[in-house]
Amino acid sequence: MKSLLLILGNARYFGPSWVFASLNILFGTWAIYIPSVKESLAINNSELGITIFFLSLGVFSIFPFASTIINRFGVGKTTWYGVIGSSFAAMLPLLAPSYYSLMAALFIFGATNGFTDISMNTLVTEIEKKDKAKFMSASHGFFSLGGVLAGLGSFLIGPLDNPVLHMGLAVFLVLVVNLVFYRKYVSIIAAPIIKEPFSLGLFKPLMLLGIISFIAMGSEGAIVDWSGIYLKEVSIAPEALWGVGFLGFQLTMTLGRFLGDQMSNVMGSVKMVALGTILAVAGYVLVLTVNTGLAIAGFALCGLGFSVMVPEIFRIGGNVKGVDSSQGVAFIAGTGYAGFLCAPPILGFLAENYSLKVCFMVLLAVALLILMATLSLKKRPS
Repeated sequence: MKSLLLILGNARYFGPSWVFASLNILFGTWAIYIPSVKESLAINNSELGITIFFLSLGVFSIFPFASTIINRFGVGKTTWYGVIGSSFAAMLPLLAPSYYSLMAALFIFGATNGFTDISMNTLVTEIEKKDKAKFMSASHGFFSLGGVLAGLGSFLIGPLDNPVLHMGLAVFLVLVVNLVFYRKYVSIIAAPIIKEPFSLGLFKPLMLLGIISFIAMGSEGAIVDWSGIYLKEVSIAPEALWGVGFLGFQLTMTLGRFLGDQMSNVMGSVKMVALGTILAVAGYVLVLTVNTGLAIAGFALCGLGFSVMVPEIFRIGGNVKGVDSSQGVAFIAGTGYAGFLCAPPILGFLAENYSLKVCFMVLLAVALLILMATLSLKKRPS
């Protein structure tokens, strides 16, 4: 909690942290309208999975170029430009008049979000180096807080009855606050990074961690994308509750990220991953009851589990024996985003050919695989 107080007490740290919140305010507002977009464009679950795949593809496509752009223009400027780009791109999916234009809109939205994501993480890293102050974990907590704000916005669905207006209000909030604070970080330039050769022999110990990252981040993205559809079509929840599963997921995700570092110091990273997996498994069991109240509670429990799981995987990856920390973290990030990339079309196919409930059965099964994998992690030297 000390890092949270640091952020709230100093504009130099609040500015970058609000960028984290901004990204999820925009993405979360899109997420709560996924059921409405699906209905208005008359697309099925499989087609929806393909459109969400294009969003993930947009995120993934920017990775090879982001570092060059950041180093050329400066990490502060690119973070600010990323906020502007993401804000305008957020409007496109809700304005898309057809299935194919939705795919294009989500690709652009994903690319701008991916670029902003890389920029803002690099920005916080540089500030931490310069100021010798740690607030990265709490900044990720602000990302989750942005999701909470977006989830609370779901209660505006009925009164506004206008998705484009709703997103416009979210964009207005994001831009106004960033306009106040962007000068605190816009001039910051990243220090040059010395690249080291990657040995294939050192790659092997990361494979298990990569598989866990792939499953965990893919599952996390699946809940964001499909929780609203599940409550609508499987739990037959009233419209006012379609976004509440996402809200509960983001609330507990935020709480877990603000408290996770302190718990990790006591339990250790591997036990934290195991604990997070157990919570996620219990959450999926509640979701599969189909009961609306229990399903919402299950999504919230999943949020608490994944909140501690993903950061700890990065922490373990950065401390694998014989592997440079930056290489370990980069590999786990890549496999995790690959999970985001692959999960939507796979789950869309399962939802269309079987049922959405089967999708969450599969997510439960792969969560149990993570729990088994933690036993192997425990046996490996750090």
